[in-house]
Amino acid sequence: MLNKGINIQRTIKKDVIKHLQPNKVVVIYGPRQVGKTTLVKEILQGVKEDVLFVSGEDKSVHPWLSSQSNSILQENIGNKKLLVIDEAQKIYQIGLNLKIMVDMIPGIKIITTGSSSFKLANQVGEPLVGRRWEYFLYPISQMELTPYENLFETKALLPSRLIYGSYPEVITTSDQHEKIRILKSVVDNHLYSDLLEFEGIRKSYKIIQLLRLIALQIGFEVSLNEVGGQLGLNTRTVERYLDLLEKAFVLKRVHGFSRNLRKEVTKSARFYFYDNGIRNAILNSFNSLELRSDVGQLWENYLFIERLKVQEYKHLYRNNYFWRTYDQQEIDLVEEYEGVLHGYEFKWGSKNAKCPKSWSSTYPKSTFKTINRDNYLSFIINEK
Repeated sequence: MLNKGINIQRTIKKDVIKHLQPNKVVVIYGPRQVGKTTLVKEILQGVKEDVLFVSGEDKSVHPWLSSQSNSILQENIGNKKLLVIDEAQKIYQIGLNLKIMVDMIPGIKIITTGSSSFKLANQVGEPLVGRRWEYFLYPISQMELTPYENLFETKALLPSRLIYGSYPEVITTSDQHEKIRILKSVVDNHLYSDLLEFEGIRKSYKIIQLLRLIALQIGFEVSLNEVGGQLGLNTRTVERYLDLLEKAFVLKRVHGFSRNLRKEVTKSARFYFYDNGIRNAILNSFNSLELRSDVGQLWENYLFIERLKVQEYKHLYRNNYFWRTYDQQEIDLVEEYEGVLHGYEFKWGSKNAKCPKSWSSTYPKSTFKTINRDNYLSFIINEK
């Protein structure tokens, strides 16, 4: 078990420092409580310039940060050379104000963090074209934990990570009750509040019910009609809520792959949680693996998200899909890159899955591999 005071080095730290440049904005996205503020404070320890650190949750900074006035912005920044805005999505028109600052204040460097892309992604997109570097910070990855663990420890801690996930506070806490308390606090005090503070979300209990339904459907296609019927919502509202949950960094949507086979399923989507612990906290389900019927789902969710971390942190630019035919042949993850399809089937046991005949015959140049407990570490740490 990692010591509570250990300082886990985040993979994106070096890149952020490298791109902390005059008249540029570094944007760090990510779910609540994954360590964005901690990362920024660590970076600031090595900074020689004068720093102004503000939080979007501090209402007193809103008037000048949303002023769209160069003189007001410069007056409040003063002679500081580095501006840090934590939880920047809470500032009205933050994108336009960032543009004014990087255009009008010579040499200014800016870091912004955002736990939700509801507004920040839209606001910094067009105004800051060519002026920003964007990074996504996940919960702690196995890549980041490897320097602090040996192989035996990593495999021994796998059940805990399937159940409690990889939030920084969670993995540095040995007490199971404390892990649960932390996760429920993230869900109750941050996740739901972030979602429900935006206009138009009137039926908050429906969002909670939707999350619980999705949590039970990991690895399966989600039918908007069926979900809507269960919740008493129309499909447009279900789609809107799902889009909201994606923008809040709670869920990740994956579409079906198809190129030339009529019987391939392509219109539906699957959803994964950014962290297993959050998924289990939503269901209030923290039983040990031997008492669970959803181990396969936990395994699939864990591997999928850890693989996304590998892609993000190693700058592997790939398209991700699942693949399934109407006669129930399927592959959990398909990565498309450099003109080649790579299929991966996730199995909790040690057996290898057979490559679906339709896959190999329809895409003869593709690859297929089973990811199980014997080989999973190379898949989420070393594999390119």
